[in-house]
Amino acid sequence: MDTTQVFANNQKWIAEKLAIDETYFSDLSKGQSPEFLYIGCSDSRVTAEEMMGAKPGEFFVHRNIANMVPNNDLSAMSVIHYAVSHLKVNHIVVCGHYYCGGVKAAMQSADLGILNPWLRNIRDVYRIHRHELDKIEEEESRYKRLVELNVQEQCLNVIKTADVQKAYIERNLQVHGWVFDVHSGKLIDLKIDFPKLLGQIMEIYRLQ
Repeated sequence: MDTTQVFANNQKWIAEKLAIDETYFSDLSKGQSPEFLYIGCSDSRVTAEEMMGAKPGEFFVHRNIANMVPNNDLSAMSVIHYAVSHLKVNHIVVCGHYYCGGVKAAMQSADLGILNPWLRNIRDVYRIHRHELDKIEEEESRYKRLVELNVQEQCLNVIKTADVQKAYIERNLQVHGWVFDVHSGKLIDLKIDFPKLLGQIMEIYRLQ
């Protein structure tokens, strides 16, 4: 696809929306009040709104390589703060996906330049769960499990933030961990037990 096609597609999309609702864009410009913050991977195969059947305005979206939430990443922390404290979302979803290039790259013995410090976060996840992961002999199955564990650890990073802890107390905000199976198109709920995880880490990470 070239840029000319992109703009042609845009005009077609505008016409389709206006044919259904002539006030569609004027209504959209009035503001946003999403219920969800979605934190996902930048992978071009994983289109957040499309796979969830969501419309513009329903999900506030943050994406990066391997759906990471490092607590020292100002981009991720700013998104969480804005979504939770200003947009007042009631759900935060961390969504990974199988066949994630970032997760696979993190497990290779290679110097990847500027990616090294970012992927080190995933290697830390492996280190924390290495006893479980090292028992999985089949490589693809081991990578898939690492994708799931990475989602779990990023959910923990979300829970560590003051904004999320405060919103849980004030309005019962919930954190979810999902995985998108690129091979089947299915969304898988890892059934992260948010209250239990919160309780386990509050002794150290309590900020309220």
